[in-house]
Amino acid sequence: MTTALVTGATAGIGAAFARRLARDRHDLVLVARDADRLRRQAAELHDRHGIEASVLPADLSTDEGIGAVEKRLSDPEHRVDLLVNNAGFGLKGAFLDVPLADELRMLKVHCEAVLRLTSAAVEPMKERGGAVINVSSVAAFFPRGTYSASKSWVVQFTAGAARDLAGSGVRLMALCPGFVRTEFHQRASMDMESLPGWMWLEADRVVDAGLKDLDRGKFVSVPDPRYKMITGTSRLAPRNSLASLSSRVGRRNGPKRGR
Repeated sequence: MTTALVTGATAGIGAAFARRLARDRHDLVLVARDADRLRRQAAELHDRHGIEASVLPADLSTDEGIGAVEKRLSDPEHRVDLLVNNAGFGLKGAFLDVPLADELRMLKVHCEAVLRLTSAAVEPMKERGGAVINVSSVAAFFPRGTYSASKSWVVQFTAGAARDLAGSGVRLMALCPGFVRTEFHQRASMDMESLPGWMWLEADRVVDAGLKDLDRGKFVSVPDPRYKMITGTSRLAPRNSLASLSSRVGRRNGPKRGR
């Protein structure tokens, strides 16, 4: 039986990955900050699917947290066949409204942790094969602050590493969903009430589409026809127009000042 390690596993897309992979009979290593929530999730997946689910509480905004997961990925006695780098968060407010420390914490989680954990996982995978899914966002294709910039880095890093590792037996893919019904926006205190219903995606369907694209050998997955069209259009639009549109959408659907 193969083993998958999922970061940010207790909610949203990470929890959907855990459910789907357990259903597919993968043993799991579940990573998140909340140890109690991790233990409840592991027990539920074990009882429902009969798989082994271990927990690794870790804060990926710290060197200690990243180091703990690196150590698990590098363990030769307990190999990991699939890494899902899903941990991430949003920040409310425009540039200079957000404390610099929070921006740096985001870069730690979205970029440094992804780089270090991918590196730790891929090295042993080169001997036996394996895969890494780095969860990005359609925000990667639109200029809007540190979040979009960090997710763009994830796409470019993953696609470049995937090409470098072509033929090695290791597959890498960046998963770029649009707006997904999860705790993400609530945790960032973002008011999304005005977002049209057609723009919302379900986490389980995002995961299903992403895994299909991984099997197809894609480097970048945009898991919905609507968002495929949106991201395709973004490549043709002038950069200044994209920045203006992204800013307007952020003001309309993002956090309201004073709240």
